[in-house]
Amino acid sequence: MVNITVNSQIISVKEKTYILEAAKKQSIDIPALCWQPGLEPHGACRLCLVEIEKSGRKRMVTSCNYPVEEGLIVRTNTEEVVKTRKIIIELLLARCSTNKKIQELAEKYGVTESRFEKKEEDCILCGLCVRVCREIIGKEAIGFSGRGIYRKVTSPFEQPPQECIGCGSCAFLCPTGAIKIENGLNMRKIAEINCEIPLVFCQYCGRPIAPLRQIEFLKEKTSLPEDIFYTCAECKRKNYARRLIAMSSKR
Repeated sequence: MVNITVNSQIISVKEKTYILEAAKKQSIDIPALCWQPGLEPHGACRLCLVEIEKSGRKRMVTSCNYPVEEGLIVRTNTEEVVKTRKIIIELLLARCSTNKKIQELAEKYGVTESRFEKKEEDCILCGLCVRVCREIIGKEAIGFSGRGIYRKVTSPFEQPPQECIGCGSCAFLCPTGAIKIENGLNMRKIAEINCEIPLVFCQYCGRPIAPLRQIEFLKEKTSLPEDIFYTCAECKRKNYARRLIAMSSKR
């Protein structure tokens, strides 16, 4: 364990813990859009900037990927930190001027207007979708392309990604709702990455369960009975209930 000081509060945390994690455990608010437990920190959105003091020297760092050290002093709301954070929010508001999540963030921190050129994007290039696909799912169905103002998240060569299993993890973690899932009659569509995958339906009631590629992926990764993959959650519950009733009646 190491001892650090956050906003004049001394706390003990495990070694190699990042400042943001340590602060969250103490209910200390530090905004962050590109951070998610279980994923390697990236420091893309820069909102989690804090001031640290070490050996008498002060500087600003991204708290999501800066590990704690014994005696480290952290300040999360100094005048310089707040000023820089507001500029970052201004930039986000300019890029995503019509996005509800960014508008709510701006309102929370008192940013009412952006002095920068306005656009109507939804993606903030945080990289959560790319990282969850690679680090958790084990695929690389999406990634970054281009540089500078041309940088964007897309599928390889902007073609339908064969690696995508249609699990929807990218859409689930997207902080601004830039990635959306549409389930049609027979297909799951993720337009932002040019992906369409056939759906698998419950063998009992006919309800859609999951995309075919996701079912195939899970079958490869597990040793569960085949029947599990082609039965919806409700029908599974009904089947288990029937089995329990049958078992109890035999006693």
